[in-house]
Amino acid sequence: MAASLDDDFEFDNQDYYSLLNVRKEATLEELKASYRRLCMLYHPDKHRDPELKSQAEQLFTQVHQAYEVLSDAHSRAIYDIFGKKGLEVEGWEMVERKRTPAEIREEYERLQREREERRLQQRTNPKGTISVGVDATDLFDRYDEDFEEMPGGGFPHIEINKMHISQSIEAPLTNTDTAVLSGSLSTHNGTGGGNINMTVRKVTSAKGWGEVELGAGDILGPLIGLKVFRNLTQRCFLTAQCGLQFSPRGLRPSCSMMTARHLDQNTMGYLQWRWGPSSAMTTSLVRDTKSSHFTLALQLAVPHSYLMMSYQYKFQDEDQTKVKGSVKTGWFGTVVEYGAERKISRHSVLSATVSIGVPQGVTLKIKLARASQTYLFPVHLTDQLLPSAVFYATVGPLLFYMVIHRLVVIPYTEAQKEQDLELQRKSSATDIAKKKHEAESAVLLMQESVRRVIEAEESKMGSITKTRTHHPCPCILTRASFHDKLQNPSNCL
Repeated sequence: MAASLDDDFEFDNQDYYSLLNVRKEATLEELKASYRRLCMLYHPDKHRDPELKSQAEQLFTQVHQAYEVLSDAHSRAIYDIFGKKGLEVEGWEMVERKRTPAEIREEYERLQREREERRLQQRTNPKGTISVGVDATDLFDRYDEDFEEMPGGGFPHIEINKMHISQSIEAPLTNTDTAVLSGSLSTHNGTGGGNINMTVRKVTSAKGWGEVELGAGDILGPLIGLKVFRNLTQRCFLTAQCGLQFSPRGLRPSCSMMTARHLDQNTMGYLQWRWGPSSAMTTSLVRDTKSSHFTLALQLAVPHSYLMMSYQYKFQDEDQTKVKGSVKTGWFGTVVEYGAERKISRHSVLSATVSIGVPQGVTLKIKLARASQTYLFPVHLTDQLLPSAVFYATVGPLLFYMVIHRLVVIPYTEAQKEQDLELQRKSSATDIAKKKHEAESAVLLMQESVRRVIEAEESKMGSITKTRTHHPCPCILTRASFHDKLQNPSNCL
């Protein structure tokens, strides 16, 4: 589906150099000369007609604004690099004015990042996840002799056996403090519960932050937790977390610690230790490049020790297509997963993954990420390794996507593109009409100025004629006889 036009898009091609009628390499003296000439032409006090006066005020303001920008070396450098958008960024007044173009570009990018951070702080940043588990094992695991015993004429029974819903919102309290409210509800085979958590995060410095978490639920009981993040060096950071759960079985303390280090520009190494109800030691290596993502992880725990390796290839196309595969083996068995991910709209990403495990069986996982909301649909097909289940789990989503893409996505994309082009054409027509009106206004103002000059010259000529009525030569009395006197100059003698 096509992406709509960016909200910040503005069709504005106003050129300050064109307004002042100078070349881009014009000197300060040339700018001043052109500015003075245009001020004399567009000054509102020089026009008596109300309509011309209004047009002159508008052009005079634009010319003054253009001169203010181009006459200042710092503002002119920013305008030459980024245009009018660059001048609208807040913070330039605090920047040293003797900067090179490269330094100005770096400063602009820094100010842009700070503005984006302020925007993020002002938003609630809602995040949510909805997971719906589907049990479809009746499609492959039932036997023919059971058909007659089942009600409904032997149709397979498909049911939703589990659901999970979670939601969180953020509320910036100050520039360094943020409150996060989150909650979740879960159900599995008719039983379930929920919990709610309140977290206050405080940024202590540029190197670290800490947060305190308070939670309550109807199953595990109240929770008190503390989490700390700290940058140890430029390439290494540490995260530590501890908690105390007041469960019906008594106090259940827990603690975890993770350290990570940048091994190179694209590779990260992680080491995590966790103590509590599920103690474990995990080490992993993650390499992320422009075209691939690789993960190797080893966990030692009782009873869930495993070795996992995954690889993801990223296609360099417009839809950001990715194919991925992973192998995970441990005391629980072996699981092989493969799937694909594709961007279907500006804010939506769709992915499908087939999971084949021993003794887990075959599961199809469908995931839709829409902005900050995530929708998961794990469909358990069979508890056994059946080739038919693997075939349908692989081919079914692919055929379904191709049909939907051909019948729904492509027509919608073309309609959106046509709509965007129509909006752009309207915006262009409006801008062209505006420029045409400004040009016509400038011509009218010039004509008015020329008319005033002619009237002034005629009045001067009339005064000269009256003071020289005794002159015997009639060729200077009227302009109408000027051509005739040129043909007969003897009449002036």
